Amino acid sequence: MILYGENNPAPNPRRVRIFLAEKGVDLPQQRLDLRKREHKAADHLARNSLGQVPTLVLDDGTALSETVAICRYLESLHPEPAMFGRTGLEQAQVEMWTRRIEFQLTVPVGMFWRHAHPLTASLIEQHKDFGESNRAHYGRAARWLDGELADGRPFIAGEAYGMADIVALTTIDFASFIGLDLPEEAARLADWRARVSARPSAAA
Repeated sequence: MILYGENNPAPNPRRVRIFLAEKGVDLPQQRLDLRKREHKAADHLARNSLGQVPTLVLDDGTALSETVAICRYLESLHPEPAMFGRTGLEQAQVEMWTRRIEFQLTVPVGMFWRHAHPLTASLIEQHKDFGESNRAHYGRAARWLDGELADGRPFIAGEAYGMADIVALTTIDFASFIGLDLPEEAARLADWRARVSARPSAAA
């Protein structure tokens, strides 16, 4: 297997690297320089017709894309520690929280990045008013998530660190990189971020 990705701050490839680090699994990796548009080259489009990273290519040539799908496959090969829950309820909770993070936090961060950040101005037609409107959306989502942590659970989906935490951390860190900071009042979320950032895997 070989994992095609990109260095930080690209959040999606980082999700898979953190997942692998938590599992203690080492995979061959190939960087595709996004600024040089290497992910849009013909050889990568043959692996992933959307020209995105990460993409995991199996030994038989099968290509998997989308971070959660890649991580689910890797979990089937390396089940410990469980990152998608153990019981049916835990698995449903991880799925629920992963989807919530993607829709509530990741979408506005992505829209701000695409439509309001200067680094993407030469790549797409920007709609800056729409892009800037996502700053407020992200702030509201962060405050919502902070409120959800008021029950004192240590991680996003419950008692165990897992996929939902990886998705949230990479989203929040990328948001900070592009100029979207956590609201000052989101103290519980900031504390969670500090704790999961202290895990060795966060440096992946």
